[in-house]
Order: sequence, then structure tokens, then C-alpha cells
Amino acid sequence: MKRTPKWAFFIVAILILVFGYTAVFGVYTTYGDRTDTVIRSVSEIRWGIDIRGGVDVTFGPKDEAVPVDAADLEGVKSIIEQRLVSRNITDYEAYTDAAEQRVIVRFPFASTTETPEEAVKEIGKTAMLEFHYGNETDSEGKPTGKLVLTGNDVESASPDYVPTDEAGTKYEYVVELKLKESGKKAFSDATAELAGKGKISIWLDGEMRSDPDVREHISNGIATISGGFETYEDAKYLADVITAGSLPFEIEAKSLGSISPTMGTGALKAMAIAAVIALIAVCLMMIVTYRLPGLVAAIALLGQMAASVAAITGYFGVFDSFTLTLPGIAGLILSIGIGVDCNVITAEAVREELRAGKTIDGAIRSGSKNSFWAIFDGNITVLIVAVVLMGVFGASDSLFGLLFSWLPMSTTGTVYSFGYTLMVGVVTNFIFGIWASRLMLRSVSRLKLFRKPWFYGGDRA
Repeated sequence: MKRTPKWAFFIVAILILVFGYTAVFGVYTTYGDRTDTVIRSVSEIRWGIDIRGGVDVTFGPKDEAVPVDAADLEGVKSIIEQRLVSRNITDYEAYTDAAEQRVIVRFPFASTTETPEEAVKEIGKTAMLEFHYGNETDSEGKPTGKLVLTGNDVESASPDYVPTDEAGTKYEYVVELKLKESGKKAFSDATAELAGKGKISIWLDGEMRSDPDVREHISNGIATISGGFETYEDAKYLADVITAGSLPFEIEAKSLGSISPTMGTGALKAMAIAAVIALIAVCLMMIVTYRLPGLVAAIALLGQMAASVAAITGYFGVFDSFTLTLPGIAGLILSIGIGVDCNVITAEAVREELRAGKTIDGAIRSGSKNSFWAIFDGNITVLIVAVVLMGVFGASDSLFGLLFSWLPMSTTGTVYSFGYTLMVGVVTNFIFGIWASRLMLRSVSRLKLFRKPWFYGGDRA
């Protein structure tokens, strides 16, 4: 069997420390007075209503004279829920009052939101998307050109960025639209007519967002919204709103207010301090008890915690940021306990093999092998529980919700948050608690300085 190189320990340890730092403090780039977020920090986590509070808003039709039936109200509620879920806002409540023609929604504040008015802007847009011939407007600022497309002609929308110069050194964020068959024909006819001699203006909620020149006939049903997007998040928000769909009628907030958290920010800071103290105490205990395997386990535990935080902040890009509630924090703590248990089982197995008279290499190899299935069984059991919780208490149109659609479901963000953090903790434990820690232990054991059984829990030779 090929031996693990000595330098592997240092490479993995450094990568874990760098990963942990960037996951906690984030990465930002600055151009003049503009700051772009490359990796979000923990300060940008959206905390649940129970931690930071939230907004309680009642929506109703803007024109009270227009009758609204129960089906339309349910349509508004469904689209608002899709918008919340698309932004990974899982800690929410939404229900309708058909008698009063109202939709009531409660959801947590974003990290940068301070007032209910700001919060409502996240979900209150009607997303009335329209494409018109030309860019001329009447005295009221409304488009005068013929309507080409509406949001109902859009199949999907996604954020992207495109270069704005030939060298590719500058770029702008855009939203790419994929049109339905009905939209493809209408857009194809319009671009064929206007190619080289006209514009198509793009309007969102009565405001012109861009008016690009039509340079060529476009028949593939791919359109682009550009202009006005300062960050990737701005483009993604619009894409999410369009994908969720246009509301069946224009709404406005009839009443809104703040929801007080059950735990204040002072208690959250105290919890964070307590968590750091507890983590240091656990790491010291493992180092004192198991020596070198304890040190390796402490480093792996830092990696596991960093990965769990990264999965919440949206570090990995493919996963958006996540709403963290009190039960979610409990899931993190429980997963850390699972990680500690994983390393303790392995360290004890190595110690027992040394006491049985095996060499250091033999003890590490046998101890890791003998402890694997006990760790695997325990982790898989917890993983199954976490997935079931996410399926039963998550959004019905989510991946896990679809898997468990045959069970009675209830969208409860606090329980979903617990299942999510627990699942992430178990998955990261496989990566750091099993693979990374064992790789580091095999590597460091090759160093001449640590070729004594005492470093691994054995008797001093």
C-alpha cells in the first residue's frame, strides 16, 4: 500500500485553517467605493425570527374595487412562498383570509434589513415583466410601443454576467430568459422586424430596466435583461422573482409590523462566546487525553465547523445562504458532538491496538479500519433522521419535500433548520472526521519526531 506523504498533514491543516477563516470572515473585493462580496461571512447569515425577529405583513389587492376570489389569493400565497424558498427563507408562515381578501406572511429579517418596510420589498414585487417595441413613453411614463412579451411567456430566468469590453476585463450582471414556445415566436417576429433599425424595451413593474438595440434576428428564444444590476445578488433576485411568476393581481401591504425575537442579540453573542469556550475546552481535553490523535481531531473538528458554517452562509455557490434558527443552532451543536465521538472512537481503537503490541503504523491502520463501521452506522442513522425531518417539515416543492410527499407535511422552518444543520454536520463529519483526520494522522506519524507510542496514547517507551 502506498504510504501517505509526510507533507500531507501540513497541507491539509493549512487548507482547513484558511477555509475556516474565509468561512467565518468572508472574502470581499473593493473597486473604488464599490465592495463586492466574493464569499459571505457569518455576519451576513439570515437569522430566524426566534433570534433576530422579523416582519408580519398583510397583503391585499391594490385596487379594492376589483373582486378577488379564493383561488387568486392562494395563487398569491403560493408565489410568495416560492419567492421565500428560492431565497432559502425557510422560517416563514403564510396563510390566506378569503373573507377579508388578505394574505398574511411572517418571515425573518435579512442581515442588512432594519425595518419592516425594507423587508417587504423582498417579496412584494408584482414582477410584471413586459417587452415593448421601442422605448418611447407617454406623459405618464408608460410605454407606447406594441407589447411583445409578458412574464407569462418566460419559461425560466437565471443570473449571469457578460463582458462589456473586447479584452474581457469589465463585465456586467444580467438576467438570461428562456422563453416558452409562444414567447419564442413573438420574440422572433419582433426581432426580425426591428433588426438593425429599432429597440425592444424591457419593463419590470412599470419601470423600464433596459432598452437594447436589436442587432439581429433572434429565433432561439433566449433574451437578456441588462442594466441596473450592481451585484450578482441583484440579478439573482430578479431571476428568482420572474421564475416564481407574476402575481395574479397587483398587491400592496395593508398593514405591517415587526415580530420581536424570543432571544435577543445579546443572548446570541453570549451563546457564540460560550460555543467558542466549549470548543476550546473540548479540543484541549482531546489533546490531553489522546495526545497526537487528539490534536489531529481538534484540527478536523475546526474543519467540520467551518464547513457547517459555509453551508449556511452560501460559501459554496451552488447552495444559497440559509436561514438559521435556534433549533438549527442545536443541530450544529449536536453534529459537533457527533464529530467528537467519531474521533474519540478512532483514537481509542488506535490506543487499544498499541496496547496489544502492534507497531504505530499497524495500530493506526487497524484502529482506523476497526472503528469505521461503528462510526458509519451511527452517522448514517442520524443522516436518515435529518433527511426525513427536512422532507416532512420543508417546502413541498423542495427536493426532500418531493421525496416524502406521501407523508403528511407541515412547512415548519425551525424544524427544517434543525434537520438541515444536522444533515450538513453528518456529511462534513464524513469528510473531516473520517477522511481528513485519518489522512493527517497517517501523515504525521511518518515524522521521526512522532515515532513513539506515547504520542498515540500508548505507554512511554
